[in-house]
Amino acid sequence: MRKGASLSEPHQKGRDPVARKKVVVDQERYRVLKEMLEERRQEIQQKLRSLRETLPAETGDVRDAEEQSVDDFVQEVDFTLMQMKSETLAKIDEAIIRLEAGRYGLCTECEAEIAEARLKALPFAALCRNCQEAVESKVTAEREARAFARFQKEFVPAFTGREGTRR
Repeated sequence: MRKGASLSEPHQKGRDPVARKKVVVDQERYRVLKEMLEERRQEIQQKLRSLRETLPAETGDVRDAEEQSVDDFVQEVDFTLMQMKSETLAKIDEAIIRLEAGRYGLCTECEAEIAEARLKALPFAALCRNCQEAVESKVTAEREARAFARFQKEFVPAFTGREGTRR
């Protein structure tokens, strides 16, 4: 045994080879994740550019109602796609910020680890599966409550005779 070395610390100069390997693995994971998120970001930006280029310019052409209706529908679909892509870009930007802060892969709600399979499928996921399901359940319940309230407002008076002559 060399002078100054002890049995409890077999590595040289206080370096822990396991800790060093973990740092290297973490750096590699960071690089791969950042690259994946950036590629996805560029892909979506390209799709947005493509969608913008295909949007028809405002024209003064006289069209029949059917042709105008089809054009309006197509344009609305394109705008919806652009909105969805923009929202995805924002989520990717947030994921990159979490990655740089060392918080990527942790649920923003409960701080549990997000499953690796979920992150592979949805690299910008901010919530674990349980929290995501809770959010979706809440949104669904709110949507159903609004629909029920609208139903009550529109149809219940007709059946109870509270609205004029309708029965």
